[in-house]
Amino acid sequence: MTTVALAVTDGMLHFELSVAYEVFGSKPDSVDVPWYDLQVCGRGPVRLGRFVLEPDHGLDRLREADTVIVPGWVDPDAEPPADLVDAVRAAHEAGARVASLCTGAFVLAAAGLLDGRRATTHWAHTDDLAARWPRAEVDPDVLYVDNGSVLTSAGKAAALDLCLHLVRLDHGSSVANAVARRLVVPPHRSGGQAQFVTTAVPARDDHPLAALLPWVLERLDRPLTVEDLARRARMSSRNLSRHFHAATGTTPLQWLLTQRIRRAQELLEKTDDSVTSIATATGMGTATTLRRHFNRTVGVPPDAYRRTFRLRSGPDRADRSVTASRVAVPGGPVGSGSPRPVGPSGSAVGGRAYVG
Repeated sequence: MTTVALAVTDGMLHFELSVAYEVFGSKPDSVDVPWYDLQVCGRGPVRLGRFVLEPDHGLDRLREADTVIVPGWVDPDAEPPADLVDAVRAAHEAGARVASLCTGAFVLAAAGLLDGRRATTHWAHTDDLAARWPRAEVDPDVLYVDNGSVLTSAGKAAALDLCLHLVRLDHGSSVANAVARRLVVPPHRSGGQAQFVTTAVPARDDHPLAALLPWVLERLDRPLTVEDLARRARMSSRNLSRHFHAATGTTPLQWLLTQRIRRAQELLEKTDDSVTSIATATGMGTATTLRRHFNRTVGVPPDAYRRTFRLRSGPDRADRSVTASRVAVPGGPVGSGSPRPVGPSGSAVGGRAYVG
C-alpha cells in the first residue's frame, strides 16, 4: 500500500486539503486495487480558519511517505515555517514524490525543489512566485506540471486535476476515471489554461463540435479525414479547423491522432489484444503504423507501455522501483516538442505543461 502524507500547518486552505483527503482517503466501491494509506502530518493541533485539525503524526513522518502532498495556504506572502520546509526537503531527498496544491508551491520553492524545474501555482500568485524564486520556471497557463518526483498545481479545482493525475499514474486510467465519477467531475478537464492533453468533447452542448466529436470517437477504427469531419459537421474544412483550434488548441488531425493514441493506451492497459488488433481498432491500419506513431508520441513501444502499466496495477505496485518508472511523450500538441513523461491513457507526467 502506497503511503500518502498530507503536510499540514496553521493557515492552510481547507479546500485543497479536503480535495487531497477525499481522493486519497476514500477508495471507490467499484475499484479492486490496494488503496492508499493516507496520513496527516503536522504540528498539531492545526488551525484552518474556523476548523482545528489534529494530525496523525509529526512532520518527521514525511520522510517515510511514498507521496507527500503540500496543500496551499492563505498567506503565500509570508515565509513558510522552517520545520515544514525542512521536512518536505528531507522527504524528497529520501525518495518521496512531492506535490503541491495551489500556493503550496511556495513551500516547495523554499525547499529548493523548484530550482531548474517548471512549476505553477494559482494564477494570482505566479508573478510573485517567479519574482521570489527566479530559478523556478513558472508557467501561469497550465493546470498542473509534473516533473516526475516534483509536481505543482494551479489553484482550487486544479488541485483535484493533479490528485486525479497522481491516481492515474499509480493505478491507470480506469481507476482514476472511477474516482472522477464518484466525485462527479471529468477525469480530464479543458479550460483557458493551456493543457497538454486536450479534452475529447467540448463541455457545452451548443458548441459547433459537440455532436461531431462523440461521433468521431465512436469511429476511431475508420480512416477518417478532415473532409469527412467537415462534411459531418456541415461546414467547410477551414471553418472546422478554426472551431477545432478554439475548442481543443490543436488541429483536427492532431486531435484525431491524440484520440487514437489514447484509445490504444486504454486497450493496452485493459486487454490482452495483440498490437495488430489494437492497430485495427484504433484506425492505425497496421501494427507497424501504430508502433511508429505510438513510439514517437509516447516514447516507448506499445509492448513496453503495456508491461509498465500492467505492473503498476499488479500486486507489486507498491515497489518504488515500479511506481517511479516513467515513459516519455513529446510536449505540446501530439508530435511536437521534446520528450516528456506520460502516464496511462495519455496523461502527461514529467517535464513541462499539463492537463488533468
